[in-house]
Amino acid sequence: MKLAVVGGGSTYTPELIDGFARLRDELPLTEIALVDPDVHRLELVAGMARRMLARAGHPARVVATTSVEEGVAGAQAVLLQLRIGGQAARNVDETLPLECGCVGQETTGAGGLAKALRTVPVVLDIAEKVRRHAPDAWIVDFTNPVGIVTRALLEAGHRAIGLCNVAIGFQRRFAAKLGVAPERISLGHVGLNHLTWERAVHLDGVDVLPRLLESHGEEIAQDIGLTAGLIRRLGVVPSYYLRYFYEHDLVVEEQRSKPSRAAEVAAMEATLLEMYADPSVDTKPELLEKRGGAFYSEAAVALIASLLGDRGDTQVVNLRNDGTLPFLADDAVIEVPAMITATGAAALPVDPVEPLFAGLVAHVTAYETLALEAALHGGEQRVSDALLAHPLIGQASLSDDLARRLIDANRQHLPWATT
Repeated sequence: MKLAVVGGGSTYTPELIDGFARLRDELPLTEIALVDPDVHRLELVAGMARRMLARAGHPARVVATTSVEEGVAGAQAVLLQLRIGGQAARNVDETLPLECGCVGQETTGAGGLAKALRTVPVVLDIAEKVRRHAPDAWIVDFTNPVGIVTRALLEAGHRAIGLCNVAIGFQRRFAAKLGVAPERISLGHVGLNHLTWERAVHLDGVDVLPRLLESHGEEIAQDIGLTAGLIRRLGVVPSYYLRYFYEHDLVVEEQRSKPSRAAEVAAMEATLLEMYADPSVDTKPELLEKRGGAFYSEAAVALIASLLGDRGDTQVVNLRNDGTLPFLADDAVIEVPAMITATGAAALPVDPVEPLFAGLVAHVTAYETLALEAALHGGEQRVSDALLAHPLIGQASLSDDLARRLIDANRQHLPWATT
């Protein structure tokens, strides 16, 4: 079984390799193709991957290539983990909006739109190559903003599912607080990518969320950067990303007082690449845990194993709405529990979503629709319209100003903006 990782030169990749090695019975890989345009990083990461697999006694061979066509040819699954423009572009995403009094974040708000503008055309080009060279392969997108990128892939007719590590992270943390095995926990997870709430936490089928909030409310609040009082008032556990909405001004103040996350990650990446260059290093460095993406490898392995093995289990993924949330259009992409089989993902029924949450979901979905239009067709007006529709921006003069700033800062990655 062959799997391709596009963006395989990421310092993140050893996290994936670690998961492949530990969960080899679930996903019996024979070849892992790492695809990346950065030859230097690719060689370092591929060498690290080979040593990790050898240490684990895993038989898969690692192929490193700059050619998407070569990397994906014959693959049964293709993982996308791209960052167009690298940490330098991310730094702009996180700092430029702050100049206008808006949250600076790479997947939410103006920064998230900038990332979508850079990313969607590249992902669609890669997906067309997958269609030609591995027509039966599943595309698993971990590239942010996952909801918008997955929608672009689905609207273009690709066999694609979006994946995020927020749900599996909550599952593991709740299991640890309850002192039980993670597989005994299932979530009432609902919303959009990076805009979700846990409305239930089932332990062996029984909802224990009230018990969790009573016994561990302060810890959970600290984990997600919100107050225990707010969480108890809501009666749900919001994802960390809701902090950008519920505490917008406080977050802006905090972000202005410290280095960007991109600057922190860039420093970590430099250290990680030095470690990967050491031929004696053959285990995942502890530093990688601070890089982000906890449990991503487990989520990816589980999803691919279910798609290729027709397991029919339940996992939280990004997929077409198709009536699951009746207040959204069918072509919206939502993040909910779904049954995973060889035919893809089928959303499980979702209880009616309360107005306090449904209103924000509908608002952000409208923004995502306009963001995709801007990413596909370009134009300053489309960019401004998407910003105007975003609940974290939503002012005409601010949207126009941010649109011009984002386009100027990303011009080298936007072909339509260079003509």
